[in-house]
Amino acid sequence: MGKLILVVDSQIGVCQSSKEYLEAAGYAVQVVSPGDVVSEARSSRPSLILIPLLSQPRAGLELCQRLHRDPLLTGTAIVCLLDSGTEEHHVSALECGADDCITQPFNPRELVARVQAVLRRSPLSPSAASRDKADLVIDSWAMKVLVRGTEVSTTTLEFRLIEYMARHRGQVLTRDVLLDAVWGDMQFIAPRSVDACIRRIRRKIEPERGKPTLLRTIRGVGYRLDAAAAWRSGSSGSCDCPACRTQASAAQSPLVSASRKRTTA
Repeated sequence: MGKLILVVDSQIGVCQSSKEYLEAAGYAVQVVSPGDVVSEARSSRPSLILIPLLSQPRAGLELCQRLHRDPLLTGTAIVCLLDSGTEEHHVSALECGADDCITQPFNPRELVARVQAVLRRSPLSPSAASRDKADLVIDSWAMKVLVRGTEVSTTTLEFRLIEYMARHRGQVLTRDVLLDAVWGDMQFIAPRSVDACIRRIRRKIEPERGKPTLLRTIRGVGYRLDAAAAWRSGSSGSCDCPACRTQASAAQSPLVSASRKRTTA
């Protein structure tokens, strides 16, 4: 069998049909209850988790965020199933860490194609990326970044943002998600602070500043890092970067925290 996919048991019919479609495409599929999915994912380390946001969307969003924030599941992709006409849930799912959303009704080919696309762009584990071919080489302990073999100077915030996005390569991250993960509980921070930091990073890593190819803007949503990253020896184990430690400590929060006092952009 192929890569392992966990399907969260929400609605029997949807879960069973999704399981059958994915198994027919060559994936190993296991259906798990919402209460067991975190422990099962930590144990089996699936490539992807499929979460239906149908009968209980808020509970599904909370589970999505909890999985996304778990430092042991950094390389696991998340896809959410939505009812039609729930644009608000679509945006919320992306903000809570989902890599993609599929709206019902969907056909088997669409489900398989979306899963395949997400798995293709999921971040490589640090040890899997060749340093010789990586766009970025990151030394977490020394807080250094090499861009195509040349070390670049970064501020603490720039380094945290680069490393966080590198560990979530290929995922579209909203400003609020980045603020919570990187800026943490700093007071009076405007969402546009992310834009300013992104611009500074682009000046340091992009081959052509006017045509970003490594750090892209996804209009209306946020940003996505497509650069291939590798970690120097000694800093490539479990995700222990400052940003992910911040997220792990907040893993019990029901949804993205709105308690920080931010100025209006």
